[in-house]
Amino acid sequence: MATDKLGDIRLFIEAATQGSLSAAGRKLGFSAAAASMRLTKLEASLQTKLFDRTTRLLRLTDEGRMYLDHCQVALKGLADVEEALHAGQRQVRGKIRVSASTDFGRNILNPWLEEFCGSYPQLQLALTLTDSLSKLVEDNIDIAIRFGKPQESDLVACLLAPSWRVLCAAPSYLEKYGTPKTPEDLQQHRFIVLMTANGPLSDYQFSMANRLCTRRIALEQAWETNDGALATQWALSGWGITRKTIWDAAGDLRSGRLQLVLPEYTVDEPGIYAIFQRNRYQVSRVRTLLDFLQERFREASRRLLDDLPGTLSAELSRWSS
Repeated sequence: MATDKLGDIRLFIEAATQGSLSAAGRKLGFSAAAASMRLTKLEASLQTKLFDRTTRLLRLTDEGRMYLDHCQVALKGLADVEEALHAGQRQVRGKIRVSASTDFGRNILNPWLEEFCGSYPQLQLALTLTDSLSKLVEDNIDIAIRFGKPQESDLVACLLAPSWRVLCAAPSYLEKYGTPKTPEDLQQHRFIVLMTANGPLSDYQFSMANRLCTRRIALEQAWETNDGALATQWALSGWGITRKTIWDAAGDLRSGRLQLVLPEYTVDEPGIYAIFQRNRYQVSRVRTLLDFLQERFREASRRLLDDLPGTLSAELSRWSS
């Protein structure tokens, strides 16, 4: 396969993924005219129309969808073969594509990834921050770091660390509206709710008398955002109670900028997982990164509760085992 044909295929895949030929061209360094010309050339060589195109719409034809599926498999196969050759030479190189939630990815994971890439000069990083679950195959993700274990049986989930979610609010909010004593008291309070592609995270679970109970937050009285970092900022500004993972909230809890709400009712959760496709573990950069993250998470887990104020650590430590 000629090099220019590979370039055309990569452009086609990007255009199909982004739904925009001009956006795909910009990402790959082509002008809009050059991108259009390359796609036209590819369609001519295949004698097949891959897209229905208008000035505002780019939609795959049935033939385009079939070609996309095969192209993605072929390019991944080429990448894996190249990586296997490099692995034989004990080299870690290429681009590692990682997905994580916004707060956790920006504040905790990114410094670790920078440290990791600093040890491998021939490695490049692509970090996608989103509070919605990534589709590993469609988004070409090597490793997704997520809170909770996926349901898909074709994915591998490697436990990295324990985790649980806590309710928290700024001292200014609690001074103004009072501190809830039981989950029933939450009906009188204001909330900040994270919105995801799968819907609002507005169902809060509590452990009461050795059983689970659920309280659903009424969105009519809540502030909503799809950005975890913004939800934290709103909470720090005193606009309401929000729910965060202990990993995301730990820094603000240590400093006193946020305070726990109803910690004695906290429910243990599955933990933090590295999620990847089964065949990706054979790629040396993925395998090496996973080993690195497992070590970093072990160290961070040991420090997590120790670094919190004593009363918080004592209250939460019973949930970490």
